[in-house]
Amino acid sequence: MKDKVKRQLEIRKIILKGSVQSQDELLVALKQKGFELTQATLSRDLKILQVAKVSHPARGYVYVIPGMNKKEVSGEQARVNYLADGFQDLQFSGNLAVLRTLPGYASSIAVVIDKANPWEILGTIAGDDTILIIQREGISRRDLLDTLINVMPNLRNKL
Repeated sequence: MKDKVKRQLEIRKIILKGSVQSQDELLVALKQKGFELTQATLSRDLKILQVAKVSHPARGYVYVIPGMNKKEVSGEQARVNYLADGFQDLQFSGNLAVLRTLPGYASSIAVVIDKANPWEILGTIAGDDTILIIQREGISRRDLLDTLINVMPNLRNKL
């Protein structure tokens, strides 16, 4: 199971880094990273990750993960970044993380996280100043931190 999670995380990283045009290209990149898998397994992983192909001005069609193109900061993301000011700290226990905020910030931050629908996070539960974040099995603390920074870039200097 952990190999599957690691493989899927690597697929996400490869797709987010560049312009992957085909499954063959993705298979080669994965094999260079030490993953041995078949085209059928890759197809299943792409379906699970909800990978799509979109038109690219220079390369024809490329793979993307919907909602994860962070090169362009949307107007909504710019508006929600102020919520990072309410961040206090983050602590971990197994596949759970507890994010503490200033009073009144937790539910708004949890909504932003849930709306972004990151693959690494199964869900959140928010109170007034605390958010319980439930991570997927096999997700590292670093992966969760990177995900939170992708959702709210202003957290970068706070985590």
